[in-house]
Amino acid sequence: MDWLLDPFQVSFVRQALWAGILVSLLCALAGTWVVLRGMAFLGDAMSHGMLLGVALASLAGVNVLIGALLSAGGMAFGVSVLSRSARLTQDTSIGLLFAGMLSLGVIVVSHSQSFAVDLTAFLFGDVLAVGGRDLAGLGLALAVTAGVAVLGHRLFVALAFDPRKAHTLGMRPRVAHVLLLALVTLAIVASFHIVGTLLVFGLLIGPPAAAALWSRRIPTIMLGAALIGIASTVIGLIVSWHAATAAGATIAAVAVGAFFLSALGDLLRRRPVRLEGAAS
Repeated sequence: MDWLLDPFQVSFVRQALWAGILVSLLCALAGTWVVLRGMAFLGDAMSHGMLLGVALASLAGVNVLIGALLSAGGMAFGVSVLSRSARLTQDTSIGLLFAGMLSLGVIVVSHSQSFAVDLTAFLFGDVLAVGGRDLAGLGLALAVTAGVAVLGHRLFVALAFDPRKAHTLGMRPRVAHVLLLALVTLAIVASFHIVGTLLVFGLLIGPPAAAALWSRRIPTIMLGAALIGIASTVIGLIVSWHAATAAGATIAAVAVGAFFLSALGDLLRRRPVRLEGAAS
């Protein structure tokens, strides 16, 4: 049992554990709606599109979180505006903004000789370097996200399952959509400097998708996603410690792996039912 507990005897690993728990809770709340609304492509685009804002903020000497927030918010706003066109689908709008903002970000980075380490941290994060201020920021983001999730629950449910009916009932699906985009933006921006933009997507999608295979109730999916995310953090840190692998990447890989295990379990669960149906 010592090899399970040894990593957590070190202070920076304990800090990483708390950060992973907060990110898991944050991504469970926002990621559940991403999965139910089929917004995975948008979440991916927003996480990558932040590179432009982070690069410009770094060059200007401004906090990169501000640049990330402005960039992700701009992406969300642009998607909302372009999606109103009858000639453009939402996927097309997302793809255009994704490619445009990412390419501009790469251009900005390519003109600076000092971005090698910063870009690596942007893409893959550094969960083992989390400090007290980072944990406080994650806690604040979690509190805001939880508040929005509770207050907007009915709107989000109507938007996810029947937007037209929500409109006829006067529930303002457009307002719900904006709030949902804000929720996803906050989760991604608050988490990217912990696990990186390429890896936050794994925690945002993997645990909720895994939990959604076993439950139809939204609160249960959120709870399951949170537990899977926390378990992925613990397992990922243990594996990273003993195998000398990147901590953030290992956590994200475990989270994605949890989805495939869940999908396999769901398949095995349903197979006897199918066989009985065929026999009858």
